[in-house]
Amino acid sequence: MPEEVLFQERIEIFPRSVKGRYRSIKTSILILAYSVYFLLPWLRWSREVGPEQAILFDIEGRRFYVFDLVVYAQDIFWLAGLLLIGAFLLFFVTGLAGRVFCGYFCFQTLWTDVFIFIERLVQGERNARIKLAQAAWSNDKTIKIGLTHFLWFSVSLLTGLSFTLYWGNAPELLMQMLTAEAPFAAYATTLFLTMTTYVMAGLAREQVCTYMCPYARFQAVMFDSDTLIVAYDEKRGERENGRLKPKKGMMTSAERDNAGAGDCIDCGYCVQVCPTGIDIRNGMQYQCTSCALCIDACNTIMTSIKFPTGLIRYSSEHELEGKKTRRFKPKNIGYAITLLATILLLVWSVATRSDLEMLVQQVRQPLSVTLSDGRVQNRYDIKVNNKTTKPMTYKIFIDGLKNVELDMGKFSEIKVAAEHSVNLIVKVRMSPVDVSKSNTKFDFIIKSVDSINEQQLSQQNVFYVPEKLLTKKSRK
Repeated sequence: MPEEVLFQERIEIFPRSVKGRYRSIKTSILILAYSVYFLLPWLRWSREVGPEQAILFDIEGRRFYVFDLVVYAQDIFWLAGLLLIGAFLLFFVTGLAGRVFCGYFCFQTLWTDVFIFIERLVQGERNARIKLAQAAWSNDKTIKIGLTHFLWFSVSLLTGLSFTLYWGNAPELLMQMLTAEAPFAAYATTLFLTMTTYVMAGLAREQVCTYMCPYARFQAVMFDSDTLIVAYDEKRGERENGRLKPKKGMMTSAERDNAGAGDCIDCGYCVQVCPTGIDIRNGMQYQCTSCALCIDACNTIMTSIKFPTGLIRYSSEHELEGKKTRRFKPKNIGYAITLLATILLLVWSVATRSDLEMLVQQVRQPLSVTLSDGRVQNRYDIKVNNKTTKPMTYKIFIDGLKNVELDMGKFSEIKVAAEHSVNLIVKVRMSPVDVSKSNTKFDFIIKSVDSINEQQLSQQNVFYVPEKLLTKKSRK
């Protein structure tokens, strides 16, 4: 018996170039994405305090600078909000238009496009690349393959380096890396991103979309018969007698229609331009990333032979069957409402964030101390965080307790530098006769002295008095 083969070797794909509307859209998005990614670390941004870089993720200082917004460690829930927005946006777009994110915006797609462009620039168009791959090794082949990989690695290195520059002052960090003075983490991050980009976009390519990306597998749960997909119009393309090459008496669409032959002339152009190597004429397949290059290819051929375009187009299963397509179904409306609510909640959270934070914790060892004059003393650890770009001065008050003494040591006011925090231990003293129960709630109030940027916050806490010290009168 022949041995069962459980593994199929990769069949290398050599995508052909194509021009058209969707290729132009993809190229425009690619140029925009690359411009933002590679140039943003070098964009300067004036601040009163902090680095003069528009986007900078300061791990050591535990803050992220995003233009005029400074994100602190305690604002990490904003990241959860962004992830939720990304997820719901993906669900909503997929429900409406299938895998257009994969075809136009995915990092894998954007970088693979550039690597294929480099390959085509060095080795030639599809047929030339196929011949080169099949040819025996020679000086010409070695030079072309070597140059291709050198350029791939250069783009990968630039990708990894650009990512690293987001985590430090770009000009300074770059000089440190060039002079071997940068932290180890900078070199490790750059090397890791360089190698993953080189492997994913240069060597693995469509295998990432087909086998590694989980989205290719679970996208089907968001698809239905009304979802917009890249589809082949089988009725028009095949008709009764299937696909036929153009020949005498079969040169026009009308002649082919009369003979029962489809408009598809079986040129194979749609297969040749596909970056995942599928034949869209075989129906919807999970490997399809909705890049629409096959639409450009088919429309190019249809236009050249004076046939109507749209044999391959964005459509839905219901539309191909002659039925009405319902874009906004309850599922998609639900995605949209959830997405909008999450965006509004995140925007509200950012817009209403206070520039002043106060965290108060009662010191529990010991919980209270009885002084020689009979008063009870509690201690509190107060952390004040100034999120503004200016130094601020604050005063702390107590509300909710009578005949109380607040001891802040030698400080009557707290001065906090811009984008810094201060910790201090304060003591609160009062007589047991002035409280009615063991745990009495009160508020710490902090107020800025600066009248130009006046801020005020309060936080509730508890003053503890041992039960045995409470008088009968106070218990009543």
